[in-house]
Amino acid sequence: MTVVENQEVTDCGCFLSVWLWFNKLMKKLMFKVVDTANSAKKLGKEDPRRIVHSLKVGFAITLVSLFYYFEPKFHYEGFGVSAMWAVLTVVVVFEFTVGATLGRAINRGIATFLGAAVAGGVHRLACFSGSSTLEPIVLGIFLFSIAAIVTYLRFLPKLKARYDYGVLIFILTFSLVSVSGYHDKQVLEIAHTRLSTILIGCATAFVVCIFICPVWAGEELHNKISSNLEKLGSFLEVFGTEYLNTACGTASEQKASDLQGYKSVLNSKSTEEVLANFAKWEPRHGKFRYRHPWAQYLEIGGIARDCAYRIHALNAYLNSETQNIGQEVRTRIQEPCMKVSTECGHVLKELASAMKTMTYPLTITVHIDNAKLAAENLKSLLQTNSSWEEMNFSDIIPIATVASLLIDIVSYTIKMVESFDQLATLARFKKTNRFAPVRARTGSWKRKRVMPEQSTENVHHHVTAAE
Repeated sequence: MTVVENQEVTDCGCFLSVWLWFNKLMKKLMFKVVDTANSAKKLGKEDPRRIVHSLKVGFAITLVSLFYYFEPKFHYEGFGVSAMWAVLTVVVVFEFTVGATLGRAINRGIATFLGAAVAGGVHRLACFSGSSTLEPIVLGIFLFSIAAIVTYLRFLPKLKARYDYGVLIFILTFSLVSVSGYHDKQVLEIAHTRLSTILIGCATAFVVCIFICPVWAGEELHNKISSNLEKLGSFLEVFGTEYLNTACGTASEQKASDLQGYKSVLNSKSTEEVLANFAKWEPRHGKFRYRHPWAQYLEIGGIARDCAYRIHALNAYLNSETQNIGQEVRTRIQEPCMKVSTECGHVLKELASAMKTMTYPLTITVHIDNAKLAAENLKSLLQTNSSWEEMNFSDIIPIATVASLLIDIVSYTIKMVESFDQLATLARFKKTNRFAPVRARTGSWKRKRVMPEQSTENVHHHVTAAE
């Protein structure tokens, strides 16, 4: 083979290698594009409000940009490049919920005003020096001092929770106006134009967010807490049968979903706190009044998480080696454990339903009494030594652990009922005609059923027994 032929073969081999590499790269790129498109489609199906939110942001940016494009002949005229601050404000301020958008808008508006005002005052003080040499030194000292002090204040927990964004914007506005004002000698004009454009952007974002398919943070928090309670209740209703009944067989798909739903409650603290913080900014809407007790939702959510941790420990026994314990051992604790689990499940699901409808539960006292009675029976059974003398110690430990966890769940369920009572009172939940609330000394609320044939003595006896 000649040199020319060898060169041609080499060129063909190089070209083929490059082609194969390019083809592989394109296939990989197409796979990523298709995968991203499928993920985006799935995301939109899970919550169509995300699509609506994206359209709202695009509409708000387009709307505020019209001021810059057409330059109308009114107060906005002459802003020039500063008009882009309105567009930037919409991009930064517009959030998914109304509370988040309003909170950011108020923070940004007030912080911009204060930052510009302080910068104007500092510039005026620097001008009193009467020297072109001392003026930048005075400005530098004020700039360093104020920026350092305000940055340190961002570490305060209460300030950081609701006003961290506003403090950050204050530092930014003060710094920009101070630096630009020193050269332009037009501090007031700069502060005025910047504040005006930012207010236009904040107003546009808020109007679009609240009047076009609004998403309320308070309603999101309300629904999330009620959903968490329902998930815990569903697990407890299924647990007794799945763990204690050896003849139950394979769990159905619905039961498997109920047994895994509680896991989302374990890591819900940060989401609940953020929603509660945003909800405090929102005006009255729907059934949620001004100064709605959002902190009470956090209290219920905290108790629900404590209960979820016990449920997580219970879940470990579903597929553990304790499933091999004999039928005799299971029979001894089957009835009280199933009673505790199912009754607590009924209580939590009824609380979830009552929270969704913002009404008082109807039959919750009966389930609480049954759960307390079953828990007492379970304690008595565990404390009876004659029941466990003939058993192996290794068999007693798992049973005692399950029983102890169920007893703890009863106490946390009662705490949730008491906390829900406070929420219902503060939020003025609707009371039904058939049942009237009766408050016990412990702080938890009880109910008496108003029936013509029921005497006052029987009602008093029922409430005393419940206490």
